[in-house]
Amino acid sequence: MAIDLPPILPYAFERLPRLIAPLALVYALRKSIEAFTPHVAAVIPGWLWAITYLFILPLQVALGAQYADWRDAREARRHGAVLVPSVKDNTPGGLGVLRSMNSSRKNGYLAEIAVQRSKELGNTFNINILWENRIFTSEPEYIKIILATEFDSFEKGPGFFHQMESLLGTGVFNSDGDMWKFHRSMTRPFFSKERISHFELFGRHADDAISQLRARLKQGYAVDAQDIASRFTLDSATEFLFGQNVHSLAAGLPYPYTAPESRDQAYTQHPANVFARAFAEAQLMAALRGRYGASWPLNEPWRLKTAPHMRIVRNFIDPIVTEAIAKRRATTQGASVGMKGDREVKEGETLLDHLVNYTDDERVLRDETLNIMIAGRDTTANTITFATYMLAEHPQAFKRLREEILTKVGPSRRPTLEDMREMKYLRAVINETLRLYPAVPFNIRTSRRALLLPGKDGKPPFYIPARTRVPYSVFIMHRRTDLWGPDAEEFDPDRFLDERLHKYLTPNPFIFLPFNAGPRICLGQQFAYHEASFFLIRLLQSFSKIELSPQAQPPQSKPPQAWQGAPGKKGKEKIWPKGHLTMYAEGGLWVTMEEAQDEQV
Repeated sequence: MAIDLPPILPYAFERLPRLIAPLALVYALRKSIEAFTPHVAAVIPGWLWAITYLFILPLQVALGAQYADWRDAREARRHGAVLVPSVKDNTPGGLGVLRSMNSSRKNGYLAEIAVQRSKELGNTFNINILWENRIFTSEPEYIKIILATEFDSFEKGPGFFHQMESLLGTGVFNSDGDMWKFHRSMTRPFFSKERISHFELFGRHADDAISQLRARLKQGYAVDAQDIASRFTLDSATEFLFGQNVHSLAAGLPYPYTAPESRDQAYTQHPANVFARAFAEAQLMAALRGRYGASWPLNEPWRLKTAPHMRIVRNFIDPIVTEAIAKRRATTQGASVGMKGDREVKEGETLLDHLVNYTDDERVLRDETLNIMIAGRDTTANTITFATYMLAEHPQAFKRLREEILTKVGPSRRPTLEDMREMKYLRAVINETLRLYPAVPFNIRTSRRALLLPGKDGKPPFYIPARTRVPYSVFIMHRRTDLWGPDAEEFDPDRFLDERLHKYLTPNPFIFLPFNAGPRICLGQQFAYHEASFFLIRLLQSFSKIELSPQAQPPQSKPPQAWQGAPGKKGKEKIWPKGHLTMYAEGGLWVTMEEAQDEQV
């Protein structure tokens, strides 16, 4: 059995030579003075040596940082380039920047600090935290280089791997090189057109969710649309992946915080709810490590903050993986596994049934299915949640979309793939939602080698040193007025249908990347579109009106009063968008709905 070391130990062991060397140097200097010049040693007080020992390590760090900056500047000049402009911070190790990031997460609007720095320094700038550079960008040309044209020059990198290992393991989102290619080749065949267009699974869970919606609304309560979307996608994803789901819808829907039923222990401790909370908390804990870079173990030195949550998640996943391996061995009389290349997926197979033909390594299988579950659940739940939010805030868009649904599909029939292809406004609503509220607002790569990013407007290129983290934000890029027009922060699905599509997006497709791009583009992109489309169609067939319910929204999750009147989207938000690995609405999205009557359809 593997023993989990406290995170601080491997962190310290890796840096031990750098910690010991300066202390050893001071010790050797003292002994040399005592041996060869005792008269000098006699007049050096002990407190001076103590101070030297105490300050030699921070001095080494400071000098090392200065040397790295000098070296990078020299290399930039050698290549006719310049360094990326840096955020100014006079505190040691950029602790002031770190403090502002932590404060913004608690009290601010998503990405507003990065937006402000973009206004001051440009769309690409350097943040140095704990003596580690991070080149942040929201420039589509650079994001295209990172994800596509210079794909082999970037990777997730060892820093990201260690940050996410306790959550993602060696899964497809946390691997590079041959391991990434292996995971990708295993998973690709399962996301064929035939698999992702099979809507019977969506139908069962959507009908269950909407039935519960009706019942709760008839009780006179508001409902949390984010919770419903998360339960629908979690049950769909776990059945799609494992052949058995967590039955989160069976736990029932939550009540508003003001209702006595909201504190019912039978509900809060239901196994499906415990699993869902643990799943979300593990993602949050892992994502927050990114603020500290490679030094994140300093914030959780003795125990991984993800550990208690991941035990709950694995208690669900591990028995299913073990059962799938045993089933495969029994049906193949112990034949060896290890297929290479694409394999045809058989009728009725789950993703896990498919994967066990490639490997019987329980950890690899668990990691891969968990990675796909995060993608399969969270991206679609995010899209449904924020689409519902936007439709509640824009009644004319709701009316127009509902008319399209009733015209193409009718009031009760389940939609087909052909129906969805004809529903241009539905796709525009989803795309506009993904533009303003992309499921993954921030992502990151690490440069494998030193390289240049081309200069803008006749300026010299930027020099990017090797092994440098390069975070990027499609959330910011999707809202830039210079890329999308002066109304970039307004919700307007028609921008994907009218002349603005050809003016902005067609000539520059990398300004819209809700599912990433390049070789690592999301395999489940069409699956997410289909699932979100299916649920929204069923929802609008059933309800003729959606309104926000501010009185049901938990007070701590409402946007602060100070936001009112702020420029852009921030000043108009009725909920508090936040993000871990993916975006979500803090405290949920509480709404009321009006059930469709016969005369309305």
